[in-house]
Order: sequence, then C-alpha cells, then structure tokens
Amino acid sequence: MIPVTKPFLPPREEYEYYLQGIWKREWLTNNGPLVNELELKLKEYLELKHLLYVSNGTIAIQMAIKALDLKGEIITTPFSYVATTSSIVWEGCCPVFVDIHPKTFNIDPSKIEAAINENTSAILATHVYGNPCDIDAIQTVADKYSLKVIYDAAHCFGSKYKGKSVFAYGDISTTSFHATKLFHTTEGGAVFTNDPDLLKKMAYLRNFGHDGPEKFVGVGVNGKNSEFHAAMGLCNIKFVPEILKRRRELSERYNLMLQPLKVVRPVIQPESEFNFAYYPIIFQCESVLLKAISALQGIYVSPRRYFFPSLETLDYVKPSQNIAVSKDISRKVLCLPLYHDLSFEEVDMISRALLRAQNY
Repeated sequence: MIPVTKPFLPPREEYEYYLQGIWKREWLTNNGPLVNELELKLKEYLELKHLLYVSNGTIAIQMAIKALDLKGEIITTPFSYVATTSSIVWEGCCPVFVDIHPKTFNIDPSKIEAAINENTSAILATHVYGNPCDIDAIQTVADKYSLKVIYDAAHCFGSKYKGKSVFAYGDISTTSFHATKLFHTTEGGAVFTNDPDLLKKMAYLRNFGHDGPEKFVGVGVNGKNSEFHAAMGLCNIKFVPEILKRRRELSERYNLMLQPLKVVRPVIQPESEFNFAYYPIIFQCESVLLKAISALQGIYVSPRRYFFPSLETLDYVKPSQNIAVSKDISRKVLCLPLYHDLSFEEVDMISRALLRAQNY
C-alpha cells in the first residue's frame, strides 16, 4: 500500500542517543533541556527571534486566540482543516467564512471587507498547502479596521514570503509539527510573534499560568511538550534541507508525468518560496475525481480528499453565504502521495493510473 503520506524518521541510533540523556536526567517534561535546545535550533534555522514549542498545532491556535483576547466574530476560511474553525468555536468566538481565491485556494482578501462588522475582532487565515496567503493585502484590511491577524501556518515549515519565513507574519502565526508534516516532532506545534510581550503572555498560557511554583498569571492551559517529542525534532531538523529538496524533485516528477491529465494546480503566491508540503490536483468535476480515486485504490494507492468537506458544513457553525469557490474546490481536490522515500517509479505508476482512468 502506498499511503498519502508517511512520517520521516531519522536514524534510530540518533534518537536513542537523546533517549539515553533523558533516562540519565529523569527530566521528561516541564520545559526540559531538549525543549529549550529545540526552540533555539528552530529560531536559528527559521531566522526568527521569538517562538514557543507547544503540544500541537491546535492548542497553538487556541493560545493565539486567548493571548489576543479575541471576542465576537473571527473571519476565517472554509477551506482548511477542521482545527482552524473548531479552535475559534472552542474559544467562544464565532467563525465567519469568507470564500477562497479560485487560483491560490487561500482566503480571498478582496472579500474580507464585506464580512467585517462591529463584532469582528480578527482575521484567521490559513496558508493552504504551504502556499503563503496574500499577506500584504490581508494586513492592509486588518490595519484599516484595527483587526488582529492570526495565520494558521500548519503546512508552512520551509515556506517563505519576501525572503522571510512565513511564520514571521501576522500578530501571531501558528504551526503544526504533527507526524504528517515535513518537519515533525511526532506530535507538536509552535506559536510565533514579533511582540515580546505577547510571547511572554503565551509562555504563561502554555504552562497553566504559572509564574513560579505558587503564583499564577491569568488563565492557562497545559500546552507544554515533552523531552521525547523534542528529541525527535532535534534529530529531524538537520534533515530539513534534504527533505525539502526531495519533495521538490518528486513534485516536479508528478508535474512532468501528469502534463496530459486534465487537472489544475494551485498558483503559488508571488514573491514566495513554496515548500512542496502537498501535491494537490483539482479535477474537472467530482465524478471524475471519484473515478480517479477508484483507479488508485485498485493499485493499492491511498490518496486523500484534503480538504473535504468545506467547513461551512460543520454542524456547529452558522450557515454561510457566498462561498461557492470553496464548495467547488473541496469537492474536486485530491492530494496525491508525497513523502521523503516515495520513489520516482511509484510516482510514475500513480501517474499512469490517473492517465488511464482519464482515458477510459
């Protein structure tokens, strides 16, 4: 079986080296030395001043909403993973969906202003598939209406905009280090901000509000991560350049093989460096997509309908209007297998199956 993704695993002996230290110190969690080392190495690699390593990408979004004291309505995208919307609802706010751009699949900045009212407090946008949003246009709208900006950058490790990590933008940016991501710590995530005071606030939030053993600052949560997870990150981070290179090569192979296939691909935001986190293709209609899935499953390949369904279908959100593009794309999008040790031969086999399905 060829899955849609597989986690990158470093040499076992390198992970075991870190485990020996954990056993010796008997310091398993609560901001241990490996967590601190990973945060330093991430800041060095990403060329960023401030970040916090947290337990997952979902708690990262929830902490961002809490840290910014957001209330009322938050404008967001229906074309994202469910955690983007569920985090807004979990924090007692109301998601308001704005449709996506038909070429980038990111939130369409030209449609944001019409969704703003006196209850709007922020914009929460997803950089879909690691493709940066139109960051400048979003910030222009946010500045005009004094709104906060959070970016769900779960897919974005290695993506850049105007020469800087995508994580450098917005009031707070969040990411995921889940095992399915190109850089992972098994489970994990991070929050990023350029504001040191906001970072300090999130540091309290991450650890129950502790300010010493017997003093608390505000309401906190358990957003910490363990030494075991940090160890995986420390092993993996040195392989990121190799991982990015390989994913580019595999994506270019797909591009070559699938030229005759009647599909479209997302347009990468100008002035960006894409990380090739996913390989999505958009079919002409849902029936053609389903035919392609059947053909791939017939040769033991498991693609993924990602993102599907469009999030306005969730039973805990208000009905939405004017999101036809998200509805349409979500029904027609398919992510093909893409991971570090996928072979060119497997890419060719997948591609040939798709082409056969198109011709019969």
